[in-house]
Amino acid sequence: MDLSFDYRKLFDLTGKVCIVTGGTGYIGSQFVNALLAHGATVVCADIRDVETRWDTDKPSCDKEYSGVRTFAICDVSSTESIKNCFAEVAAAHGGRVDVLVNCATYCEGHGAGSQIEFMTDEVFAYGVDGSVGTVFRCTREIIPYMKENGGSIINIASMYGVVTPDPRIYGDNPQKNPPNYGAGKAGVLQFTRHSGAHLANYGIRANAITPGPYPNPNNQDDAEFNKKLSGKTMMERFGHPSELAGACVLLASDASSFMTGANIIVDGGWTAW
Repeated sequence: MDLSFDYRKLFDLTGKVCIVTGGTGYIGSQFVNALLAHGATVVCADIRDVETRWDTDKPSCDKEYSGVRTFAICDVSSTESIKNCFAEVAAAHGGRVDVLVNCATYCEGHGAGSQIEFMTDEVFAYGVDGSVGTVFRCTREIIPYMKENGGSIINIASMYGVVTPDPRIYGDNPQKNPPNYGAGKAGVLQFTRHSGAHLANYGIRANAITPGPYPNPNNQDDAEFNKKLSGKTMMERFGHPSELAGACVLLASDASSFMTGANIIVDGGWTAW
């Protein structure tokens, strides 16, 4: 045992440069704040009007933290936009990026179009790309900035990449989850394992976080549906995005220095039944 090791610094992110894609979102903003709270320099990367959206949306944690928050435009559907964003961040921080949180996503498929028998090729492909294509592009483009000093890639998956939505509780609810989303998120988990294995020689770690039900309060106006959905968890409630933040800090910090290819499930027990 190394008695000289200071365990109080396990989660210290001081000096770490982190990029969070989708950083103004309901969940992404919590990752930004958690990393800031532990001393990181965090780039909140989103598709448009990033700083304005942050100020307007007022994420729930608005305290003064020891870290530094900056903003960058990043459209994760565009390789060119990703390249420009990462190059801009690296240039501003001595050529390095230590942590990438792949949180941004997009999907399509609503109403009848969310059902396998009616979903078009184009809609299916768009949703899969929005889940796993985004992670692939961002991972590929961050490698040059992590090769020399190593780094941590954190991919956000979903419980629906592990289990299927239960059609008995969704019915015709507009929040019904389409098959392209779950297929893409399952791909995120496999891509994470693959990345962990094939980037380890560069000292780059790749891990995933799998959230359970964390619906935005703006989408929680169907009390009967919410009761059925939250009842699928062992804890019989929805999660709050702040409850995902600990896993993000763990994977970004030296506390997870021997973790790669792993998946941390934070779902209130949903997938363990």
